[in-house]
Amino acid sequence: MLTNHPAERASASWSVARVGSALVLALIAATPANAGGVLTLSCIGGSNLNCVGQYGAAGDPYVRAVPEPLGEEEKAQIAAHERKWMTRCHPVIEHDKYGVAHYQYAARGCEYGLGTD
Repeated sequence: MLTNHPAERASASWSVARVGSALVLALIAATPANAGGVLTLSCIGGSNLNCVGQYGAAGDPYVRAVPEPLGEEEKAQIAAHERKWMTRCHPVIEHDKYGVAHYQYAARGCEYGLGTD
């Protein structure tokens, strides 16, 4: 039979766990490698304590760095790679008996983007 009766020392173990979590948090926050970041520590539980910590860079998490535009040389390399792939793989759309379109390729591995090297 399973019961959910907290141990007699549940409040003591909770206090010890909270103090331990605070010490870990203080230790992590004090290290110079974490300067400029944000650390979040969340704990839940009664007689059984479960804590999760998450560290990330400070600032807006939804701001994304936009890559620089491609140069002419990079554009030419990409175009040559695509031409080489198209020549080797020759993709063709075929419909199955249900009318669903599927690509068919002339060479193995083309369905995975392979086939140019």
